[in-house]
Amino acid sequence: MTQESIDQDLDDDPQYRAAVIDLLAVLAVSELTAFERMAADSVLAPTFADKASIGELATAEFRHFMALRNRLVELGADPEMAMEPFRQTLEDFHMKTKPTDWLEGLMKAFVGDGIGLDFYREISSYVDPKTRELVHEVCDDLSQAAYVVERIRTAIEEDPKVAGRLALWGRRLVGEALSQAQRVAAERDALAALIIGGVDRPGADLAEIGRMLARLTDNHSRRMADLGLAA
Repeated sequence: MTQESIDQDLDDDPQYRAAVIDLLAVLAVSELTAFERMAADSVLAPTFADKASIGELATAEFRHFMALRNRLVELGADPEMAMEPFRQTLEDFHMKTKPTDWLEGLMKAFVGDGIGLDFYREISSYVDPKTRELVHEVCDDLSQAAYVVERIRTAIEEDPKVAGRLALWGRRLVGEALSQAQRVAAERDALAALIIGGVDRPGADLAEIGRMLARLTDNHSRRMADLGLAA
């Protein structure tokens, strides 16, 4: 499929255009709420250096949000209206996964958000190259990874008992994150159609959906291993 034909689809296929806007919008909400959460969590950081590092991570999340917002505007969508349908789902996820301390907040940013971003990256396989490139740019930004891994590994070395609590927290995060991703897809017909495909647009069959879920699980296990924790 050429870029010209994809651009034509964005103009002529309302369902496909709605799916692209939904994908960008849910990512925009995710990045904006991540920015807000990190800015708030910086209060819990134990040192000024940690506060500064969390501030840098929050700034990166806001930069991602603005890039997604700009793409929505470019497609002729109203960002506020496009993002609104995802507000409650994301708020519910964050209410169910409120960290009790700074380490849990770091893990949520790395593990919990990571699962969601992996899911949206998978969906981007079925959209136009320009949108896919932007989604990958947002989802593949690993600027926070090294910092989070170093701080959590250090915390475990200083107090090994922390590992068990954080491992349980990681399991809770992955369960809630997968439920959130499934809810987003189920509640938005255009996104579901994008994944499943149609007569004129390839999608994922049951076997590919199974492989997608396996990749999400593998990525989660790898993140937990990076932290020195059992998945």
